[in-house]
Amino acid sequence: MAGFLQRLFGSKPAIQAPVPTLASLGADMHSHLLPGLDDGAETIAHSLDLLRALRDLGFRKLIMTPHIMGDFYKNTPEGIRAALQQLSEAATSAGLADVELDCAAEYYLDEFLGRKLADGTEMLTFGADQRYLLFETSYMNEPLNLYEIIFEMKAQGYRPVLAHPERYTYLYGRLAELEKLRNDHGVLLQLNLNSLAGYYSPAAKRVAEELIDAALVDFVGTDTHHLRHTETLLNRTLPQLYTEKLLKLPLLNTTL
Repeated sequence: MAGFLQRLFGSKPAIQAPVPTLASLGADMHSHLLPGLDDGAETIAHSLDLLRALRDLGFRKLIMTPHIMGDFYKNTPEGIRAALQQLSEAATSAGLADVELDCAAEYYLDEFLGRKLADGTEMLTFGADQRYLLFETSYMNEPLNLYEIIFEMKAQGYRPVLAHPERYTYLYGRLAELEKLRNDHGVLLQLNLNSLAGYYSPAAKRVAEELIDAALVDFVGTDTHHLRHTETLLNRTLPQLYTEKLLKLPLLNTTL
């Protein structure tokens, strides 16, 4: 079991060639840099280290997306915006004001998300008027109410964005289901860059490649939580072939 979880959540990829610049993307729309809110950055100093690393990768805008998850990460729009203000001030003092900072959230699909949608609770979105709403599901268990929640998101004017679909084991071998989510139900798909480096597992890497080959990727994110994520991108690398294929897709990062 331990070996399976290590393969799923974070094995070390083989060293390849230096990662190409990601400056053409402009914005990273999925990261966990805001301090003290979830399993990402713990302190302002940690946040600034991650910010420097993402700037070195070529990003000039970061949309930071802390988890909102039931009783576990009970973050609110007010608390997230306060953390953004704190980090923005620290970044300016540290000479990092050339990177634009913004926030949204990564919502976990659970009963609490359904209640928020039903109650008309304010949701943190990104993309200005596009109202992109980033959400994730369990990695192993397919949610029974997935299409119901997607319908409710769209009914309220949100554009659902499924975070890292390549990491959900219940979708492995089901590329047609991902095509259905995107093409029939209007769910945009966001790929984690580190999946291409084999960081999470060989299976996640294969699905990432399949999504790129099928041109089913709409957004790219680093999903940065800690320096291991940025070090993988800076030092170990993304395979050249699939990185080039990915960056040639009409990714929406450039519109943010």
